[in-house]
Amino acid sequence: MKTHFTYFLGNTTEIMFSGWPGQSLESYMLALVSVFLLSLVVEWLSHTKLIDGSTADHYVSDGLKQTLMYAIRVGLAYLVMLAVMSFNVGVLLAAISGYSVGFLIFGSRVFMRSKKIVPNMDQTDDLTPINCC
Repeated sequence: MKTHFTYFLGNTTEIMFSGWPGQSLESYMLALVSVFLLSLVVEWLSHTKLIDGSTADHYVSDGLKQTLMYAIRVGLAYLVMLAVMSFNVGVLLAAISGYSVGFLIFGSRVFMRSKKIVPNMDQTDDLTPINCC
């Protein structure tokens, strides 16, 4: 398998693991869907509320759960980064699309349940969103 150092189009690529996704178009499409879903899950973890912090008695266990969620989010984000490092344009577009759709669903105001517009006044997410700027 040839290693690319520039972005290219095509379904003959290796993503994250040797021999994956293989040479067929079907396995390449499955790999693109996998990258899309991985990046969508990263956005979901960035904007979700899974820990019930209503009582102050469980702050240690809540902190450990929050740390575990953070570790999972970072691990999945690194997997997406490794996939993008295959320099395949389809993989790059799948990752960007997954992050974008995930933000649209979980982070934008399109599906907000409340009318709060001031950010970070009442943090309702378990983890702070990944900020690039």
